[in-house]
Amino acid sequence: MATLTKEAEQRILSLLLAEGLVDPTLAGAAQDLDQLINEHAITSDMVSHATAVIIGVPYVELKNIIIDQDILLKIPYEAQSRFMVVPLGEKDGMLNIAMSDVTNVQATDYISNLINQPVRVWMSSERGIKEMLEKNHGDFASVKEAVKDTNEELAAQAQRADVKTIVQDSPISKALTTILSYAVKTKSSDIHIEPLEDSLIIRCRVDGVLRKIMDLPKVVAPALVSRVKILANLKIDEHRIPQDGQFTVLVEDKEVDLRIATSPVTWGEQVVIRLLDKKGVSMKIDEMGMTGRALRTVLTGIAKPNGMILTSGPTGSGKSTTLYALINQIKSEEINIVTLEDPVEYKMDGINQIQVNVDAGLTFASGLRSILRQDPDVVMVGEIRDNETAQLAVQAALTGHLVFSTLHTNSAAGILPRLLDMGIEPFLLASTLNVVIGQRLVRRVTEKRDTYKSSEIETESINSIVGDLLPQTKDDVDRVSEDLGYPGLPVRDDRYYMLAKGRDTKETPGGYSGRAGLYETIEVDEDIQKMITNHSTAAEIMRLARSKGTVTMRQDGILKVLSGITSIEEVNRVASDLS
Repeated sequence: MATLTKEAEQRILSLLLAEGLVDPTLAGAAQDLDQLINEHAITSDMVSHATAVIIGVPYVELKNIIIDQDILLKIPYEAQSRFMVVPLGEKDGMLNIAMSDVTNVQATDYISNLINQPVRVWMSSERGIKEMLEKNHGDFASVKEAVKDTNEELAAQAQRADVKTIVQDSPISKALTTILSYAVKTKSSDIHIEPLEDSLIIRCRVDGVLRKIMDLPKVVAPALVSRVKILANLKIDEHRIPQDGQFTVLVEDKEVDLRIATSPVTWGEQVVIRLLDKKGVSMKIDEMGMTGRALRTVLTGIAKPNGMILTSGPTGSGKSTTLYALINQIKSEEINIVTLEDPVEYKMDGINQIQVNVDAGLTFASGLRSILRQDPDVVMVGEIRDNETAQLAVQAALTGHLVFSTLHTNSAAGILPRLLDMGIEPFLLASTLNVVIGQRLVRRVTEKRDTYKSSEIETESINSIVGDLLPQTKDDVDRVSEDLGYPGLPVRDDRYYMLAKGRDTKETPGGYSGRAGLYETIEVDEDIQKMITNHSTAAEIMRLARSKGTVTMRQDGILKVLSGITSIEEVNRVASDLS
C-alpha cells in the first residue's frame, strides 16, 4: 500500500469511526493509523478496505481464495512479488488482478504490457497479497521443481519402477506432499490424478464439484503414480488391473486418512485419492441438515433397543457420515458397538471398528457372523451388498440387536422392495425395520449473499412442491416452522418468494461454501408393515408415508431454499429425478 498523507489517514479514520469499526477513545489517543494497528484497535485489512472505498476502486478479501494454476501462471512470480500483485481470474477478455498499491499506474501498465492483455485492478491489503503469494507459490514450488527435475532419466527410472529413485526427499515426493496439503487446505474430498495423451491433469473435488487445479507434463506421471503406490503399499509394477490401498498423512498438525484407488486408463494409470478428515466433518446429525419431522423420526428409531435403521442414496451422498452421526448419538460406555466397514472411514473412540479384507476371507457376511459372537448391542454394517449380508443383518435385528447399514437406492421407500428382491421374507422385513432414510447432498449458499424475488416459474414450482406444507396465514408461521424445523418460513404466496443467492467469488466459487443434507425418513409403522407384506411398490409406500407427514427429499430441498440454506439450482442438480 502506498504511503498515506495525514489528510488521507484522517479520511480513513473518519470512515472507520462512521462504520463503528474503531473505538473513538482509542482513535482520539492515537497519533496515526500505524499506532492503532500495533495496538490491535484496527487491522491493516480494514485500512486497505477503507482506502479502496475512498478512492473508488473495488476491494477483494484474499483469505481462503482459490486461484486456478492457469491464472497464476499468467503473471511471472518475479513480477507478482515485485509489485505485490496477484492475478484473480479472467472476464470479458480482461485479467482481474489484486494489488496493494492501486495508485501505481506504472506497475499496472507494465503488467498489462508484460502479459499483452488489459487488466482490471482490485485493491487488497499488503498482508493478504503476501499470504496469497506464499500460499500459492509456496504450495506449488515443489511441483514446479519436480517438473523441472523430472528429465528423461527420472522418467526412465519411474518406468522401471525403481523404488530407490523415488525416495521421501525426491522432488516428486515433495510434489505429492504439496498437492495433498493443497487439497486439505481447500477442504477437498477427492484428488483426481488423470493422464491424458500429452499431459497430466490434477483435479480436486470441493463441495461435490470437481475443479482443475493444474496441468503437469506427461513425463512426471509414472513417478507420481509410483510414489502414491509406494505410500499405499501397492504393487508399483502392476499396471494392468485396479488396486486399492490407504495411508495417513499429517497436514497442519492434523491426521488425514487417505483412500487410494488406481485403475488403468487409455493414456496410463488414473489415481483417485479420497481424503477423510474426521475433524473437518460434523458428527452431529442436526448439524448435517436433518431437522423437524425427519429428525424426530430418526431419533425415535435409534432409541429402540433393536431393529434396523437403513439409509440410502447414490455414491457420495453422505450415507456413511449419517451412520457415523447416528452411532455418535447413541454411543456410551453401557453398550458394545461393533462396526464392519470397507474401509473404516473415520476412526471413533469407544467403538470396535473392523476393516473388511476380502483377500483374507473377511467379507461383510463372514465378518457379520463373527460380530454376532462378540456380544454386541449395536452393529453397523457399512453396506448391504448381497443376499447373504442382508439375511444376516435381518437375523441380527431379530435377535435383539440394533443394526445400522446402507443400500444404493434412489429413495427411502426404494429400500423396501430392494430388500425383498434380495430374498428377505416380507414378514421378517416388516418386523425388523425401524426407520428408512433417503438422502442427497447440496452445496450451501455462502454467508456473503444477495436476495432476489423468485420468478413466476420458480414461484409456481415452489408452490407445487411445498405449497401445502407452508404456513397459510401469518398466525401459522411459528407452528408450521417449528414442526418442519425451519424457523421463519414464509406464508404461501402466489406472487413471489425472497430467495438467497451467494456471491460468486474466488473464495466461494458459484456462491457456495460447504454442504448440507437433503433427507426423507419413513417410520415403519403398522400401516407400512402391511404394505411390505403385500409387496407394495416404492411409489405406493411413499404415497402412504407422505399422507402420514413424511417430507420428501425434494420438499426438504425447497424448504432449505426458502430458509436460505441452498438454491433451487442445487436442489434441481441433485434431486431432479425425485418427486
